[in-house]
Amino acid sequence: MKLRKFTTTLVMLFAALLFIVGCQSSNTVSNNAAKNKAHHTKEGFKNLYVEDTENNFFDFLEMRFLGDETWADHASLVDQVPTQAVDVARIRAKSNMLADTQQPLVTWLGHSMFLVQHNGLTLLTDPIFSNRASPLSFAGPKRYVKHAMNYAELPEIDMVIISHSHYDHLDNATIEGLAQRSLQQTSPIRFYVPLGLRSHLIDEGVNPSQVFEMDWWDKTVVQNTVSSAEIQALPSQHWSARGVTDRLTTLWASWSIDFGNFKLWFAGDTGYNNIQFKEIGAALGEVDLALIPIGGYAPRWFMKKYHVNPSEALKIHDEVNAKLSIGMHWGTFPLTSEEPGAPVTVLTQEKQAKGIADNEFITLSVGESMLIKLH
Repeated sequence: MKLRKFTTTLVMLFAALLFIVGCQSSNTVSNNAAKNKAHHTKEGFKNLYVEDTENNFFDFLEMRFLGDETWADHASLVDQVPTQAVDVARIRAKSNMLADTQQPLVTWLGHSMFLVQHNGLTLLTDPIFSNRASPLSFAGPKRYVKHAMNYAELPEIDMVIISHSHYDHLDNATIEGLAQRSLQQTSPIRFYVPLGLRSHLIDEGVNPSQVFEMDWWDKTVVQNTVSSAEIQALPSQHWSARGVTDRLTTLWASWSIDFGNFKLWFAGDTGYNNIQFKEIGAALGEVDLALIPIGGYAPRWFMKKYHVNPSEALKIHDEVNAKLSIGMHWGTFPLTSEEPGAPVTVLTQEKQAKGIADNEFITLSVGESMLIKLH
């Protein structure tokens, strides 16, 4: 019975789950020579504090369909994920405010996609406007919550940050749409990507002069007519692939965006080690807001190296010196076995167990906007 199910779903899931295996700006990216390149290899890149596995798409399918793990039916449990329509008038008005009159406004659009607006600059992280996290429009992990807005109503975007190459973080149709949108804006969108991904964005229609490829610890500056921010690529513990032959050939990264009076850290997708996040915390000093994954962690024996659970997310929150953290990478796509709302439930339990204030690490509804108080 299990074998028949495995066989009939193999073809449809193959491409769809490859992620498992698989303004003005300076054109010069400064390199921090003090940091070595130990994460570079002849073939691509590696993690420094965990032995990278050779697990591939077929290992995932074997675990998913032939293993003993119980997988939640995410679509039937969608009520576990709070949602609301984006207040479009609010986010558009925020983009029109003067640089010196606003607090940061953060809007969660689901999964790892945030709209961050501050000091006249607008940032979009790991955008995915598609219904599926897949190279195919008809198969693959399907978004089980409604889109919180019509993305055509987004305000002008100054910068897009991409953390790595997996399909739930780098979506071709979305990049193509943003490339077209960039041509229509007052100022073009700047795209910031880890090493190896520049050519991919160019292939999807992004103007080569607007793609900035960065290594860990590299810095650059983005600016428009009213403001500027410093962007820095930083380590994470993850991996990359969009097919079966390109594993670890492009880099993965977390990102710091320093607006001057507001410092944001976007974790991307990551597993935990007890070294790199402490290094990030030491380098950044203090983080006003951290965006940290809390979902996509089960079954633990398969996911642990590359995906944190809520307990590890709290460790990262502490080690990067975050004043406030928001949990992401949950409640949007059926990528792993835990129930949609489990990450939030477990996060609450872990905060209580560790004596962490409930308002120090929070979650938002999909579509919710929140003003960040600056101290």
